[in-house]
Amino acid sequence: MYGRSLHHSDEADTGSTVWRTILVSAFSIVVGVFLWERLVRPQVLVHDMAAQARTVTARGNLAADEKSTIELFREASPSVVHIANILERVSRDALRLNVMEIPQGTGTGIVWSSDGYIVTNFHVVRGGNAWRVTLQDHSSYDATFVGGAAYKDLAVLKIDAARDELPEILVGSSSDLEVGQKVFAIGNPFGLDQTLTTGVISGLDREIDSVSGVPIRGVIQTDAAINPGNSGGPLLDSSGRLIGINTAIDSPSGSYAGIGFAVPVDVVNHIVPEIIRKGRAARPGLGVNLLSDKVRSSLGFTQGALIGNVIAGSAAEEAGLRPTTLSRSGEVVPGDLILDIDGEATEGREDVTAVLADKNVGDDVQITVLRDGRKTRLAAKLQAIDDD
Repeated sequence: MYGRSLHHSDEADTGSTVWRTILVSAFSIVVGVFLWERLVRPQVLVHDMAAQARTVTARGNLAADEKSTIELFREASPSVVHIANILERVSRDALRLNVMEIPQGTGTGIVWSSDGYIVTNFHVVRGGNAWRVTLQDHSSYDATFVGGAAYKDLAVLKIDAARDELPEILVGSSSDLEVGQKVFAIGNPFGLDQTLTTGVISGLDREIDSVSGVPIRGVIQTDAAINPGNSGGPLLDSSGRLIGINTAIDSPSGSYAGIGFAVPVDVVNHIVPEIIRKGRAARPGLGVNLLSDKVRSSLGFTQGALIGNVIAGSAAEEAGLRPTTLSRSGEVVPGDLILDIDGEATEGREDVTAVLADKNVGDDVQITVLRDGRKTRLAAKLQAIDDD
């Protein structure tokens, strides 16, 4: 009985094996046919020897805003230049003199006048000792540094080119700008020359730090794409007039993120002629050193700008401003705490710097200070501060 049962079990296993073999074979055949169809058998290609290019559909008239943008670029772009910042290093040995030109960076500039004056950002030319300006027609000229104002991030170069090669940019005003109006930026982002981007004014009266650390106030914010290389280029209104000099972007990556800034043209139109006349545009100031807001707070003052020391012969000394001193016992005797200038509150040290940066050398200002617990009003005439 046992042997018979064992024999019956062997027959069942044999039957199962046969069916498995049949199924595997069938599956293999199906897969093989599929692979043959897809990979092995030559594909049938259908050719039409009569094929022709598609008929071009007529474009029709450009939209009015397209035409105006094209015309704006045609008119303004010849006034936009490419600037190469070069550091020339001289190496000497016993037999020869080698001059190496090391590129520091590139930027954009504008033709300010047909006399050859080119306006750009101070940070575009900083760090070099030679500069090269390339015009729209790709003619290139060595440039001379005329001067700059680091506290406004503005600089002027000069090239020796024919007047008819230097069409002056149209100058507008930044006093009547409105958030939402169209703007156009022309520049050389990433070395791509004569690039046009468009956008709107996103905000007004912004504040950014200049390359000297002095805040620039009244700055224009735009969403027109501004990237490295655009610096120093023009921000234009819809009439093609200069309303600002593109100077910075706010981006964690260093590339365009929808927020760009431009120095207002009213500032440019004030600073640039002074640079051309004098080779510099000194920052107006009082001739004092202000203590940090942290030190001020440690002395019990919650706001204001505390004078640290007064420079001998300065405007501050003439005005009678008092410095912070030490008593014979070594205790700190607070000097004057500046509360406002011409009625504009100065809550900290940076506010004093920003307020004075909007003034002019020689301006008379009224200063309210806290002295010995009482408010005192003093008059001062601003002097030139050299910190570029």
